[in-house]
Amino acid sequence: MTKSLQGIRVLDLTNVLAGPFCCHQLAHMGADVIKVEARDGGDLARQLGADMELNKAYMGVSFLAQNPGKRSITLDLKADAGKEIFRRLVRTAQVVVENFRPGVMTRLGLGFTELSAINPTLVYCAISGFGQHGPLRDLPAYDQIIQGMSGVMSITGDPDSAPLRVGYPVADTIGGMTAAFAVAVTLADRARTQPTFLDVSMLEATMATMGWAVSNYLVADRAPQPMGNDNVTASPSGTFRTKSGLINIAANKQEQFQAVCRVVGMPQWVEDPRFVDRHARLQNRDVLKKELDEALSHRTTEEWWSLFNAAGIPAGPVYTVAEALEHPQVADRGMLATYENVPGVGRDVRLVRTGFKVNGQAPSVAAPPPMLGEHTDSILAELGFEAAERQAFKVGKVV
Repeated sequence: MTKSLQGIRVLDLTNVLAGPFCCHQLAHMGADVIKVEARDGGDLARQLGADMELNKAYMGVSFLAQNPGKRSITLDLKADAGKEIFRRLVRTAQVVVENFRPGVMTRLGLGFTELSAINPTLVYCAISGFGQHGPLRDLPAYDQIIQGMSGVMSITGDPDSAPLRVGYPVADTIGGMTAAFAVAVTLADRARTQPTFLDVSMLEATMATMGWAVSNYLVADRAPQPMGNDNVTASPSGTFRTKSGLINIAANKQEQFQAVCRVVGMPQWVEDPRFVDRHARLQNRDVLKKELDEALSHRTTEEWWSLFNAAGIPAGPVYTVAEALEHPQVADRGMLATYENVPGVGRDVRLVRTGFKVNGQAPSVAAPPPMLGEHTDSILAELGFEAAERQAFKVGKVV
């Protein structure tokens, strides 16, 4: 497939998730992503994950997930020689991505102003919890902090369990995806002749995805409430219990509700004043759910799923992660990549790629996630450093 970012070099100075996820997307679109890591352990994600032996080897599962296709160089950015190596790298790159607290790179003498002076068309992307300006700019921010402060937790769960965090680092992921989008559209601006500073706030990026919830408050003055597995706009639209487990039904239109009534053998619901239209069903949501659960209790989820879809009613089972990955809809579309006998891991590794296809093909990278500093020597050689200089950097603990 066409690699849209082929020939673009990205310097990835990021840690853990938001920044690595951004550069993960860019690598899959063909960018040469060089991960610039600290000598003493590198990306913290190298020590995170369910396999303790991999954590000890600095190849933690959390790191593996976001870093295939990248190259790794270790640099001491506090050392003068390390700064000079990095500046030479910047001259060869189009993009720098970092997720330090605001001001860290400037204090190192490697901020946007300094780097754009040596690379006048540089795209500099800074990802932080709250952005580069404002009263909270200097505070540390992790995914759960952002989930709580954005309002996400307040509407997750039901009235008895909320506030709850979303079950994966959604704010980190959204921040990384927003950054990748910002970098890509900036690179696509063919008229651009100036350096560009991208300020990505995880807080704002997360809130930008909460359009319906935020707009109901801003426009209709209705504060969003935790609804559990129910859809705030329609009923029956949510999770229901069958003979074998759970099923999601999204009967958001009147004709879909009428179809549900026919399929479950309750045609009288169509004329029932409690359920006759959208407003009535929302007012009597709990009663409708109880009666629908009873009607569904006589067949399995798989049986109802087939019947509902045949009748044009959006529905689907509630899967575990393992079940979702094993389903042919995911397994057969090229979303999963297998890297054989990964160095530093010692076995095959399966990882997810991206969530889109280009001309029918899934974007991919050939190389597995790198060991810490795996490409340091080869990258230094590419930059023109002679063997004696490279050895001196190692002896001096610059790399």
